[in-house]
Formats: sequence, structure tokens, C-alpha cells
Amino acid sequence: MRILVTGGAGYIGSHTAKALVQAGHEPVVFDNLSEGHRWSVKWGPLVEGDLSDGALVRQVIATHGIKAVIHFAAHAYVGESMHRPREYFRNNVTNTLGLLDAMLEAGVCRIVFSSSCATYGIPRNVPITESHPQNPISPYGESKRAVERFLYWYGQAYGADWMALRYFNAAGADPDGEIGEDHHPETHLIPIAIQAALGKRPFVEVDYIHVTDLARAHVLALHYLLGGGESAALNFGTGEGKSVREVIAAVERVTGHRVPVREAARRSGDPRVLVANPAKAGRILDWKPQYSSLDTIVETASRWHQAHSPGVAGPDQGVSGWVAQAGERSLPATYAISGGGVAVEPPPGRR
Repeated sequence: MRILVTGGAGYIGSHTAKALVQAGHEPVVFDNLSEGHRWSVKWGPLVEGDLSDGALVRQVIATHGIKAVIHFAAHAYVGESMHRPREYFRNNVTNTLGLLDAMLEAGVCRIVFSSSCATYGIPRNVPITESHPQNPISPYGESKRAVERFLYWYGQAYGADWMALRYFNAAGADPDGEIGEDHHPETHLIPIAIQAALGKRPFVEVDYIHVTDLARAHVLALHYLLGGGESAALNFGTGEGKSVREVIAAVERVTGHRVPVREAARRSGDPRVLVANPAKAGRILDWKPQYSSLDTIVETASRWHQAHSPGVAGPDQGVSGWVAQAGERSLPATYAISGGGVAVEPPPGRR
């Protein structure tokens, strides 16, 4: 079955394209390459284009005989969204509506949507279940919540079948070493820490679920819809949190190099703690993470970065999170890992 993967040249999209092939499907990648990479499209053809080009989207769906869509394409920097909300709503919301309309016109009624735990905002309790109120505190989170609501009403009015997968920090790299993470700028803790340990950047700015586990989740969600399953929003994570010191210690242990760190302010638009409860995904999709232990995440990511040396332009300004001081001066902090937050809970007196 041919599946359109929007944003399929990106980090999670490319891993999902591989998982689709392994499951017997034919992915067709649609990407404007603004954030994705041509080299990461190894499974199925690449159509280079933008979702704002409705005519091209319709042509691709018709020409390739698309039967379902997995939708990743979106702007995804929380901090950036606080300063550029128009671009986020235009790309993440308006372009998604155009995609949905093109699908319906072609009789394609199944979509798996890459959503986010950022839709929850500041949690009232953790780990977060799917019934937790959605009160996003960033335009990025708001854009994801808006699309979830549109999916619900498109389902009610037009019979669209959908799954919204809510997660936060994907991490790690393909266990076979074929693809991995290469963002510019890089804002995720593990690749930044690895790059710092390898001497590719001078200090760490913190700002996890293994990407292969997430890729498999998207394929399971697709199969669920194809089998007549009901539309739903699901959390994906391990339900556990890790401290910054634990993450940095794991990177140092795996790479054999010290990670230089410094303190920085928590990024605007991030809750302090976000940890997902993935129990519902386990019940509905029979999904559970296989690669999401901290050591496995770090080990696969480290192998990727050492072998492929993704470019690092230097410290990323304006996207920092909270970072513990290096060495004995390091202070305890809570950093939600795998489905958990991009933000760190600093110790008292450091907020």
C-alpha cells in the first residue's frame, strides 16, 4: 500500500519511512527540504514540494495512488514559535487543512498525525493521560491542538479516520546506523551533549522515546485505522523522567568523554515538566518501547554522530533550556525523558 509521508525527509519521518517498508508498505515522501535532508530519503521516492501548493499535493495523491497519509510536516521549535506565531499557524494549521481537503477530494480518508505533548501546556499532574486538559502555552502547542480539533470535526462531518500521536522529545538513531538526527539548529539534549563530548560544540544548552519506537508507533496506528479502528489521540513515552545529570552521565559513560556544560535560562514556552502516560497506546495498539532505555538511546545516537558527523554551526542562541553546572557543582534537576518535557525543573532558587 502506498502511504504519503509528509515531512518524510525529516528525523522522525525518515525513520517511519523505513518502518513502513519493513511492514510491507511503499512510502512516498513529500518534503520541501527546509528542515529535512535529501540523503535521509532512502525508502521510496521523494517529491520535493510544499504543502501550500495544493495542486501539487493533489497531483501526488492521484499519481501515486496514495491510500493513507502520515503527516509530520510542520515547524517544530517551541521557542521560535513564541516570536513567529504567524508562520507556525500558517504552516502547521493552514497547510494541514489544505492537505486534509486534498485527501478527501481524492477519497483518501485515513491519516496518522504527528502531534505533541506540548498541547497539554503546564500539567496538573504527571504522568499525563490523554484525558488531561489541553492548555498549550506556546503557538507551536496551540497549532498542534488546533489540528487535533480539525481532525475530530473532519471525522464527524466527512468520515475521516485519524490517529493523533502525542509525544515530545524523540531521541536516538536508527539501530542499523542508516539514518539519524541532524537538526540545524539542534535543540535536543542528547545530540547536543554528544556533540559537546565529541568536541563539536563548546558547551551544552539543554533544551526522550527512541525514534525507532516512535516510527513503529506510527505504523501500528496506520494498521489500526486500516483495520477499522476508531479515531483517537494517544500519548507515547516511557512514563519516566530523568535528571539532567543522569542524561549527561550516560553520554559521558557511552562516549568516554566529559561533557562541558553551563547554566542557561529555561526556554520560553516550555512547561517545566512533561511526562506522558503511554498506557492507552499499549492497550489499543499493543505498543511498548523496545529501544527507549537511556543507554540504548545514547548509544545509537552516539554511533550515528561519530560515524556521520552532522554539521554543527556552534551554540544555538535563543533556544536554550536549563543546564546543570558541570562537575561537582552540578545541581539536581528533573528533565522529562521520552514523551516528557523539553524543559527542565531547576532546583529551588534557580528558577
